[in-house]
Amino acid sequence: MPAAVIARSARGAILAFVKAVSARVLNGQIVLDEPIELPEGTTVQVLLTEPDELTAEERAELEAAIEEGADDFERGDYEDARAFALRLAATT
Repeated sequence: MPAAVIARSARGAILAFVKAVSARVLNGQIVLDEPIELPEGTTVQVLLTEPDELTAEERAELEAAIEEGADDFERGDYEDARAFALRLAATT
């Protein structure tokens, strides 16, 4: 179960640990795919994800491109973003 920390600026600062769990709606009720132990009365927020509009082939291509980018980075085969922006601005 992945965990994340959410932080906001001082104008509305919060710090929270987030646990993501999978669930589905069955007969109008949200049912977790795996059991989770929470104290009675625990308040939870349900965030709905947008449906994935990629086909299986597109998803595989995206994941391959991400892996290729990670490999490039590990080899040091990348350009600093600021240097890239300056070079791009110089050509326009």
